[in-house]
Amino acid sequence: MSRVFSAHAVSVDGYISGRTPEGERELDRGLGDAPMLFDWYFDGDTPSGEFDGFKLSEESRRVFDTAAARVGAVVAGRVTWEHSGRWGGDGPHPTAPLFVLSHGPVPGIGEKQTLVTGGIEEAIAAAREAAGDKDVALMGGGVLTSALEAGLVDEVILHQVPVLLGGGHAFFRELPGHVSLRLLEAVAAPGVTHLRYEVAR
Repeated sequence: MSRVFSAHAVSVDGYISGRTPEGERELDRGLGDAPMLFDWYFDGDTPSGEFDGFKLSEESRRVFDTAAARVGAVVAGRVTWEHSGRWGGDGPHPTAPLFVLSHGPVPGIGEKQTLVTGGIEEAIAAAREAAGDKDVALMGGGVLTSALEAGLVDEVILHQVPVLLGGGHAFFRELPGHVSLRLLEAVAAPGVTHLRYEVAR
């Protein structure tokens, strides 16, 4: 069975986006005042073999491409979908279909995107079917938290950027209890440390 994992760039104090710039709507903010969370995608000299336009350090390229090559489908929450400009009607991965999890209708859902309103279990089941022998990637703190609560997450990958944002959109939401993690890999790279954890069961 395919594995379910998340991989997010995150500040040391746990934010995946910064504060909303003055004059902008919450749902239009993207990374807010924290574009440095993605600098490591472009500040190297080794092209990604999975994503056009990405030039990373060799250490980051290995970690990033290994994770990206695993992805057969993506599940994202509606807030992440909105913050990401709806991915222009496509998805965050160049080849994997996108499943958007929402509690209700989503005006403007793209033709290449599938809306799921039945909860995290339904979304992951649909994504697993689409992924075939590849894995399911989760995007967004709400989706990851719901999947952790349901016991459906196998791995959590944190691309930890050495900055304290002091505010913004926190990655993890409140969980009903502790979730034990087992470190599988730690890779120090220019501008980022890649931490790959397995959820201990």
